[in-house]
Amino acid sequence: MMTDKKPILRVKNITKSFGDVTILNSVSIELAKGDIKILIGPSGGGKSTFLQCINCLVMPDSGEIELDNERIQFTRKQDIYRLRQEVGMIFQDFNLFDHLTALGNITVPLRKVKKMSKKEAEQRARLELEQVGLSDKESLYPAQLSGGQKQRVAIARALAMDPKILLLDEPTSALDPTLIGEVINVIKGLAVKGMTMIMATHQISLIHNLADEILFMEDGRIVEQGPPDALLAAGNKSKSQGFCDLLNELSEVEG
Repeated sequence: MMTDKKPILRVKNITKSFGDVTILNSVSIELAKGDIKILIGPSGGGKSTFLQCINCLVMPDSGEIELDNERIQFTRKQDIYRLRQEVGMIFQDFNLFDHLTALGNITVPLRKVKKMSKKEAEQRARLELEQVGLSDKESLYPAQLSGGQKQRVAIARALAMDPKILLLDEPTSALDPTLIGEVINVIKGLAVKGMTMIMATHQISLIHNLADEILFMEDGRIVEQGPPDALLAAGNKSKSQGFCDLLNELSEVEG
């Protein structure tokens, strides 16, 4: 669904170091409404840090972020607040509150951030739980849910905030192989509905079937990018093709 529309998100020349180690080295990306960009590459290449910099969970050392043509000022709390409302984040380890039910995990941000009444928040939370197939699990706590169910609650929580963009950081990597499919189905459903996404993943089916554009990250840079049908064409010697071949070999060994 690559479009000629104006980007709703521009990320320019983001750099980030921890001590003497450079994690991101001038990374840029643009996203139009409905785009799905997938980050791949070896572990330690900077994918997770880049996603966290995009919504300022990790503050970039330098670079620019523009949302709807408005530059985000990293020192202004209201800018960061707005960015995080409109750019949702899905983590590999779910980030749920253990002391709250599935319903409670979704209603808390709605009440605190969107200032909804308890009744309004619960109505919206139930709508999102239904969308991810968990209507019957609203009263269960995270300890009572499978990994796939926890991740679907986390996705429902993000969707309830009406984000313009979703960032997904290895959303299936913490899951038992038997549970991965249920999360992939939810993500594919979001794509059908036109959700704009940037996702880091090692899931071949998502890379092949969902990406408008693949971005290969290595050593803190995007070193290769393009549509899957170009980068993953038979006989292509691209870094992306080599990486996906390796993922296929690993999945066959695990299978």
